Amino acid sequence: MVNTGMQLISFTCAVTGWVMAIAVTALPQWKVSAFIGSNILTSEIKWEGIWMSCIYQTTGHMQCKTYDSMLALPPDLQAARALMCVAIFLGWLSCTVSCCGMKCTTCAGDDRHAKAGIALSGGVLFILTGLCVLVPVSWTANTVVQDFYNPNVPVMYKRELGQAIYLGWASAVILIISGAVLSSTCPHIERGGGEYHQGYMGRSFPNLRPSPLAPDPPKPITSNSVPLKEYV
Repeated sequence: MVNTGMQLISFTCAVTGWVMAIAVTALPQWKVSAFIGSNILTSEIKWEGIWMSCIYQTTGHMQCKTYDSMLALPPDLQAARALMCVAIFLGWLSCTVSCCGMKCTTCAGDDRHAKAGIALSGGVLFILTGLCVLVPVSWTANTVVQDFYNPNVPVMYKRELGQAIYLGWASAVILIISGAVLSSTCPHIERGGGEYHQGYMGRSFPNLRPSPLAPDPPKPITSNSVPLKEYV
């Protein structure tokens, strides 16, 4: 019962992390640049994501434009596109596999070994999903920090970490921890019989060893077995 509750909690957290990863992929706030133009009354904030760039003004007006060429993007954003798409697919696959392997579902019948293997695979897939989110987010953050402290980069091209970076880190941590917990709730499958072998050895059977030989009970005395003495 405890393992079933842990499976439900870890699965719910993993699905939450996967939804957060989808939001990170769609948000344009990967790189944020706040600057003040020549007019002191007009300020703009530029957002750069993996699919588009947006300019938000304090007046509430926002303009977004998708990138014209994928090859013109820096390597970190190109890798982020590919890895985030892989993460979304792996997250969907992880949810499907984990549902089939959970104890509260009827998939795979009553085969405990099959359900344990399926649940373990789902947990590993969630961990891989978290890694696919962690790599591009950390790579982009490292690039932003290096460019920010690089004196050769003009001030107008310096960027800061956006909200999507922090959300991506949170998503990766949730996915990795939830996948590890989901994998640890599966019963261990051992060679040579696994749980069934342990259950068989743990049973108590009555003592079937033969008892030591007991002496035969005395036979009743009859006239045929004891000779009668003749009395005169």
